[in-house]
Amino acid sequence: MEDDAPVIYGLEFQAGGLWRQGHLMQHSITLLLGKIALTQPGSVLGHCPVEKQMIVPLSPNQMARALTSQTAESDAIRFLVGTQSLKFDNQIHIIDFDDENNIISKSVLQHQAGEIWHISASPADKAVLTTCYNKTSESRVVTCGAVWRMPPEWESGSHESPDDPHNSHNPQNLELLCHLDNSSHGNASCVLWEPMGDGKHVISLADNHALLWDLTESSTQATISSSATLEGKGQLKFTAGKWSPHHNCTQLATANDTAIRGWDLRTMSQIYCIENAHGQLVRDLDFNPNKQYYLASCGDDCKVKFWDVRNINEPVKTLEEHSHWVWSVRFNHSHDQLVLTGSSDSRVILSNMVSISSEPFGHLVDDDDLSDGEDNHQDEKTQEPLQDSIISTYEEHEDSVYAVEWSSADPWLFASLSYDGRLVINRVPRALKYHILL
Repeated sequence: MEDDAPVIYGLEFQAGGLWRQGHLMQHSITLLLGKIALTQPGSVLGHCPVEKQMIVPLSPNQMARALTSQTAESDAIRFLVGTQSLKFDNQIHIIDFDDENNIISKSVLQHQAGEIWHISASPADKAVLTTCYNKTSESRVVTCGAVWRMPPEWESGSHESPDDPHNSHNPQNLELLCHLDNSSHGNASCVLWEPMGDGKHVISLADNHALLWDLTESSTQATISSSATLEGKGQLKFTAGKWSPHHNCTQLATANDTAIRGWDLRTMSQIYCIENAHGQLVRDLDFNPNKQYYLASCGDDCKVKFWDVRNINEPVKTLEEHSHWVWSVRFNHSHDQLVLTGSSDSRVILSNMVSISSEPFGHLVDDDDLSDGEDNHQDEKTQEPLQDSIISTYEEHEDSVYAVEWSSADPWLFASLSYDGRLVINRVPRALKYHILL
């Protein structure tokens, strides 16, 4: 069974990140990417058809760090790219991919505050997003957080075609809603929205502080409602965080150095600590969307580990398939046995971690729906757990892969972003897709 070839999109500049944005509509996806420009802006991709594979020539100084996907009203998959540049205007590029008609288009918004290092999208309002960005203050570089809104005409995807020269060379500005003023707490590393929330609560991680913010209805004002401080020897700093979608969204997982910690947001107190979770720096975390106690982590020891936070003495599973630092790990939000990882070895690996998934015996169907022959086959199929395996290794990137994200609307589609500004859209192999579904 022949699988679709990947779609590859090359950014003109370096990019700063990738993040999924979803839970809004059903049929389209938006990924927010942080983009870095060390050279002057060149040609614009515009509106072009995608055939079996599309590769856009890259400039020599491209870099990418962050990516997010968003569910929009149109039938296009959307990616937002945020630039980082000390010399040129920083921007967020909106890249729409129409999966049905194989068409990619691009539009641009100005982010004049500074270099974008992290982007996160509101789960309640597709026009609202947060960024962490660098700026110079009193001869030193500081990292700040802010909440932004896209122009009204962009919310519904009704903006002009990106091949319009006026749209590409005269981009509109993002509207600043409010600053997340963390100046007294240190440099912000990321901002996390409350999962499945109403868009009124975010957490920012600033050095060794976790700050819970309350936003007003219009997101134009933010106040700190509570905070937690990481205490210990040395200059401790949070490197990653993930807001759990379970337990009524009252728990947070953070990483600092080689440790992983859990926090109860009601009391802002620590509830577990996995010391030496990895042999080197922990880079990313993700919660299993269907198993409330299961957490994935990855780090500079080239490993991906899966934890049951009720028993933190040993990981329940460890993957050692990458040959360099692992920057990103993501559970599929519909089929949690599917796990994506991206690494500095320039590879994206799709794993089938079925033994620790919510369906370790495969897809179980109701006995009433089975005939006698199918019933016997189902008994054989569910006698023992299925085996974990590496489904596929994707090698379309030529540089470090900093971010991977699943589509918010299509559970069989995912994107990855590498240091050189290359965005690759891939699909789960059809044979595995049908095996999971049937």
